[in-house]
Amino acid sequence: MYIILIYDITQDNGGAKVSRNIFKICKKYLTHVQKSVFEGEITPPLLVKLRMELDQYIREEEDSVIVFSSRQERWLEKEFWGAADEKTSNFF
Repeated sequence: MYIILIYDITQDNGGAKVSRNIFKICKKYLTHVQKSVFEGEITPPLLVKLRMELDQYIREEEDSVIVFSSRQERWLEKEFWGAADEKTSNFF
């Protein structure tokens, strides 16, 4: 499956540390697109593993992670408004 993962971490007490940990975990499984956005192919078991790792750091009342999924990347239309990042050029 192909996913886009977006996270929003509140930058209060401990937020910077949480954000760093979330970033490092996501980087192991997906391609970093920009700031707090990742995308890529992932198997359902790896997605479960990713979620379990992230659950250790996500503070339920303060932080959020959104995952958009599609069967394959080709079913997902992507359009850049403004500067297109070179890191995602191989996904077209």
